[in-house]
Amino acid sequence: MRENIQNGYAGLLNEGEENEMDIFGYKTIQYRKALSIIACIFSLGLLWLVFYWKPEWEVWTCCEPCVLQEANVVLLRTTDEFKQYCRKFVKWTDLSDLGMSIGTSDQPIPGDRHSIINKAIVRSTMKRAACRGLPRIPLRSMRLPDDRVATVRASRPGACGRDRQHREGATAPAATADPPTTRIQGATTDHHTKVKCIWVQKIKYVWLNEDKKFMKIGSLEDEYSCCELQSRFGCGLSQKEQELRRLVCGPNAILVEVAPIWKLLFKEILNPFYFFQIASLALWFSEGYIEYSIIIVIITLLSIIVTVYDLRKQSVQLKKLVESNNSSLVTVSMNDGVHEETESRHLVPGDVIVLTGRRFFLPCDCILLKGSCIVNEGMLTGESIPVTKSPLDNILNSIPWKIHSGEDFKRHVLFCGTEVIKTSSFGSAPVIAVVKQTGFNTAKGDLVRSIMYPKPMNFKLYQDATRFLMCLVGVAMIGFIYSVVLFSVKGASARDVIVMSLLAVTVAIPPVLPAAVAVAIMYAQKRLKKKKIFCISPQRINVCGRINLVCFDKTGTLTEDGLDLWGVVPSVENSFQNVHLFTSGNNLPWSPLLVAMASCHTLIVLDEKIQGDPLDLKMFEGTNWVLDNSCQVTEQVDISNTEHLLIKPGPVCDSVPVKGIVVLQQFPFSSSLQRMSVVAQLLGDEEHFAFMKGAPEMVSQFCLPETVPHNFARHLQTYTLQGFRVIGLAYKTLQSCNNEDQDGYTREQVESGLTFLGLLIMENRLKPESAPALCELNNALIRTVMITGDNLQTAVTVARNSGMVKENGRVVIIEADEADDKSPASISWTTMETQGKHIHEVIEIDIKNFEQAQETTTYHFAMTGKTYAVLVQYFYHLLPKILLNGTVFARMSPGQKSNLIEEFQKMDYYVAMCGDGANDCGALKVAHAGISLSEQEASVASPFTSKIPNIQCIPHLIKEGRAALVATFGVFKYVTLYSMIQFICLLLLYWEMKLVGLYLYLFQDVGITSLVALTMTLAEACPKLAPYRPPAQLISPPLLLSVIFNVLLNLAMQVCSFVLLQKQPWYSRTNLSACASTTLNITTADEAVNFETTTLWPITTISCIIMAFVFSKGKPFRKPIYTNYLFFLLLPIQLAVSIFLLFADIDSIYKALQLVCTPTIWRIALLIMLVIFFIVSFTVEEAFIENRRLWMFLKRLFKYESRSQYRVLYRTLKDDSNWPPVNTTQYADSNVPGIDGSTFYNDCYINDEL
Repeated sequence: MRENIQNGYAGLLNEGEENEMDIFGYKTIQYRKALSIIACIFSLGLLWLVFYWKPEWEVWTCCEPCVLQEANVVLLRTTDEFKQYCRKFVKWTDLSDLGMSIGTSDQPIPGDRHSIINKAIVRSTMKRAACRGLPRIPLRSMRLPDDRVATVRASRPGACGRDRQHREGATAPAATADPPTTRIQGATTDHHTKVKCIWVQKIKYVWLNEDKKFMKIGSLEDEYSCCELQSRFGCGLSQKEQELRRLVCGPNAILVEVAPIWKLLFKEILNPFYFFQIASLALWFSEGYIEYSIIIVIITLLSIIVTVYDLRKQSVQLKKLVESNNSSLVTVSMNDGVHEETESRHLVPGDVIVLTGRRFFLPCDCILLKGSCIVNEGMLTGESIPVTKSPLDNILNSIPWKIHSGEDFKRHVLFCGTEVIKTSSFGSAPVIAVVKQTGFNTAKGDLVRSIMYPKPMNFKLYQDATRFLMCLVGVAMIGFIYSVVLFSVKGASARDVIVMSLLAVTVAIPPVLPAAVAVAIMYAQKRLKKKKIFCISPQRINVCGRINLVCFDKTGTLTEDGLDLWGVVPSVENSFQNVHLFTSGNNLPWSPLLVAMASCHTLIVLDEKIQGDPLDLKMFEGTNWVLDNSCQVTEQVDISNTEHLLIKPGPVCDSVPVKGIVVLQQFPFSSSLQRMSVVAQLLGDEEHFAFMKGAPEMVSQFCLPETVPHNFARHLQTYTLQGFRVIGLAYKTLQSCNNEDQDGYTREQVESGLTFLGLLIMENRLKPESAPALCELNNALIRTVMITGDNLQTAVTVARNSGMVKENGRVVIIEADEADDKSPASISWTTMETQGKHIHEVIEIDIKNFEQAQETTTYHFAMTGKTYAVLVQYFYHLLPKILLNGTVFARMSPGQKSNLIEEFQKMDYYVAMCGDGANDCGALKVAHAGISLSEQEASVASPFTSKIPNIQCIPHLIKEGRAALVATFGVFKYVTLYSMIQFICLLLLYWEMKLVGLYLYLFQDVGITSLVALTMTLAEACPKLAPYRPPAQLISPPLLLSVIFNVLLNLAMQVCSFVLLQKQPWYSRTNLSACASTTLNITTADEAVNFETTTLWPITTISCIIMAFVFSKGKPFRKPIYTNYLFFLLLPIQLAVSIFLLFADIDSIYKALQLVCTPTIWRIALLIMLVIFFIVSFTVEEAFIENRRLWMFLKRLFKYESRSQYRVLYRTLKDDSNWPPVNTTQYADSNVPGIDGSTFYNDCYINDEL
C-alpha cells in the first residue's frame, strides 16, 4: 500500500479522520469491459449479480491500475477492520458554463491563496484542426484575469467599498502576463477549464493537481487567520465568486432521496440471503413443494414488505427533517454593501449572512464575525438550554482561526439546524456570520449521513456468525458431494442428481437464522422502550451485554441537575470574610460581588420564562434581582437596533443605589477555558465593568496576586472536600469603548488584572438513585469511572459519597507538570487527605475474585485534565498502568473525555458512557454504548437515550444487553441444530432413495421451528446483575462443544433407529401394511411414503422441540423458562401434537401426511430413544457445557489466562511491590514512548502472554 501511494497509484481520502479510506486509481479497458458484458449475458446475469455484491471484482476485471491523476474510476476501501469496497466514477465539472473568462493570469482566482478551488481547476488548451487528438495539458492551477483579483486588506470602517473597487478595477502588472505560446497556423485555440471530482457518501471531493490527492470541497478552509476571515469575507463575495463556488461546491442542500418502492424492493431482493431463498424456492417449486413454497413466499414477502416499509418510512422522516433546511430565506451581504434576500440553497462557503434578529433555523454552518447571538442546539445535543455564541476575535496574526480558538472554537460557530433565538450587537453594526460549510458538510449534514451510512459494528459475535455460516456452507458442500456421488452410483437421472444435491444444500443452510437473530434484538429493543430507554442503533444492544466499564459524567448524571445556592465567601483586601448563608433569608448587601452574581451569566427571557444554565439560574435567583421583560425576543427586530440585557432590583431588594445593570458584552462559558466573562454598566454610570466567574483555580490566575487571599487553596479545599461546587468571582473597571463601529472589548482586554471577589458555594446533591445503581454495578464487578469538568476534590467527594470509591479505598492524587526551560516534565503521586489525616501506610492490593471479572484493588487514581494531557504527551508508557485503577478524572475537556474512552478501549474494555448529551457528545459516540439522559425519545448525540433522568438506566441496559446476547446464542444454536437434524435425516433417506413428505416438512418448518424462533427470545432479563458476563464468541469451546455434541448425539440416534428399522421382521420396502387391519399389501411408488420416513420424521421433529427447551437458558442472565409464558405453553402443545401423530392410527391423517402405520412397540421404542436423548442432552448441557465452575477449573488446570490487555497488565503489576510509587516524583526522559497512541510502541503491551 505504501509503495502504491509513493508511485501515485493509491492515496488516502479523509486522512486522519474517522471515515478515512484508501483510494486506488484505475483506467477502464474497453475490450475488458466488452468481454465482461458478454460474460454477464451468457451467465444469465449471474456474473452481474456477483459484481453487484463485489464491486471491487468488477473493477479488477474491467480496469487496470493507473495513477490517480489519470484515473476515470476509483476504488475506495475503508481502513477499518471491515475493509469494505465501493466503486466511484470520476466526473468533470465544466466551468465554461459560468459565462466568465478564466484566463491564464498568475493572479489568484476568486478563492485566493487558501482556496481549494484555486488548486483544483485544471486548464486544457486545445488547438482545433491542427492538434486534434492531443492530450490535455494540466497546469498546476488556473487563475482568473486581473480584473478578478481579490486582495486581502486590513478590516476597518469603510474598507468594503475600496476593496471592491480594487477587485473590480485593478490592472495586472506586466510580470503576470501569459507566457508566449507557439502558434500553429490555421488553428484556433479553445480554453477549457474543468474540475475533476468524485462523490462519496454525498460529499464532493475535487482533485488537487499540486498535492496529487482528492480533497473535500464545500467548506471554508481552516487555514484562514482571524483577521483574514474578517477582511477577506467580512464584506461578502461578488456575484462572480458566488457563481464559481456554487458550481464547484454544489447547492447548499441536504437532499435525501426517497427511493421509489420498486427500487427498494429490487435492492432488497438482491440481498444474498433473499437470493438464496429465491433459488431455494425455484428448486422446491420444481419438485412440487407447492404449499410449503407458497408459505415461504408469503413469509418472505411479508418480511421484505416490512423491511421496505421501514426503509421508506425512515427516508420520508429523514427528508421531512431536512426539508426546512433547503427552502428557507436568508439575508446575504454582497461585497458592494447591498443586502439581498435569497434562498438558502444558493449559499456558498464564504458568503456573509445577516442575522436579522428574527427566530429561524440556520441552513448552514457559520462563523460569527460580528455581534453575538443565542441559539438552541437541542438538535445536536438533546438539551434545549440556550447557548450564547460570541464573535471571532479580530486579532492581527497569521495563526489559523481554529488553532487560535483552541478546543473552544465552537463558541464562535453557529451550526446548521440550530435555532437562532436572539441576536445582539455592539453599536449599530449588524450581526453577521460567514458561511463555513454547506450541504452535507455541515453538522446537520454529518448527522444525516451517519444515519444514511451507519458505521458497521465491530463486535466479535457478528464476525463469528459469518465464520459459523461459512462452516455450514462447508457442511452443505459435503452433503452436495455425497448426494451427487450416491445418486450417480444408483443410476439416477442427471436432473435428479442435480435437484437432490441442491436440496441437501438448502436444508443444511438455515434460511431462518438472520430473521431469528433480528427478532431477538427487536424484542430487547421493545423491552428497553418500555423502560423509557430508546435506541437508534439496535446492533449495539448485544454489545451492551459485554460492558465491563461504565464512565459517568457528574453534574446532571450522578448529581442533581439543579444546584442549590448554599452561600458566598466574600474576599476583601485579600482576606476571606465570614460566609453569607442564603438559607438565612437575608439579602446579600450591595457590593461588586452582588453585581457579579446578578450580571455574570447568559440567562435570557424566553416565552416569559428565564432560561439558561441551571447554575446561572440558581446564582441569579439568590440575588433577588429580575431580568427586564423588554429584553424578550420579538419576531422582527431592526438590524440597526441594539438590545442589551437589562437587570433590575427585585421588589424585595432594598438599599440598592442603582436602578439597574446593563450587560453590554458576553464571553460565554467554555468547558475548555473553564470561565466566562461579561462587560456590564450600571444605569446612570458611564464606567464599564468586567466580571468573571468560573473554576476558582482558573479565576485566580487572572486576578492581581495581591487581591487573592493567601489561604485561597486551603479555603477552597475545605469546601470541595465536602462535595460543594465552588465558583470563583472577580471584577475590574474598564475604560469606556464608545466607538460604535468597533465590536467592543476583546477577551484579552476583559480577562486580565482582575480583583478577586470571593467564592460562590453551590450544593450539588447526589441523586438518590446514584448510590444504589453504582452499588449494583460494583456488586456485578463492573468497573465505574467518573469523568467530569468539575473540581477534583469535589469529584472525589462525590465518588466517595456515591460508593464509586469504597470506604476503605485509598485515593492517590496524580499531578503532572509540563516541561519548561528549567526542568523536564514531572509526575508526582500523593495520597489524598481524608478527614484531616495523611495516609502513608503501605498500599495493599486485594486480588480476590479478579479473575472472575476485573481488578478489585483498594486504591484509586484521581487526576485533572491538565495532568492527563501531560501524561499523554510525556508519560504515555505509564498511561495504561494508571488507567487500570483510574477512577476520578476531573477538569476534563470534551476532547479529553473522548480520548480517555478510546484509551480504555485500547485496553480491551467494553466501555459505556453516561452523560447529559451536552459536553459529552464526542464521548457518547466513541463509547461502545453511549447513553444520553434526555427528555427526547431519540438523540443524535448517542445510540441510546434514556428518559429516566438518573443512572438506573445503566443496569437496565446492561441486563437487557446480556439477555439479548444469551438469547441470540440460544436461537443461533437452536436454528443450527434444527438444520443439522433435518440434514442428517435427509442424507439417511437419500441412502434408500427416499424423501420426507411435503406436509411433514411444513409441520417442522412452520409449526415447530418458526414458532419457536418467534417465542424463544421473549424471555425477559434477570432482575439481578450476575458478577460475570455472558460469552461473546460463537467460535468458543463451550458453544462448539454444545453444537457438535448434540449433532453427534442426534446422528447416533437417527442412524441407530434407521439400522434397527431395517432389521425388524415386519420391515419391507414394498409391503407397508405392518399394522393395518386389512390383509392387503400396500405398495407405493411414492418415495415419500415408506417406513424410513415414518420412523425418522417423529425423531427429528421431537428432537427439535427438545433442543428448543435445552437451549432456552434462564438464570443468571434471563428469567426462568416458565416466565416466558407463550414459549412455555407452545412447547407442550407442539410435543403433544407430535406424540399424537406418532401414535395415532387414523388412516385419513396418515394418508394426508404421507405416513404409514408401524407396530406400537416400535413407536414406544422410538419414544424411549427420544427420552434418553433428552436426558443425556439436558444433563450434558447443564452439568458440563453451562457449568461455569467446571470451565474455570479447566482454565486453571491448563493455565489458560485471558489475553485482554487490561488483564495482562494486571498480572504484570500485581507482583510489582513498587507500584504505585506513592509519595514520589518521576521525571520524563528521552526514552519516553511517542504520543501516537499506538500500543505497538507501548512497553506495557509487550508481553509474552499476548
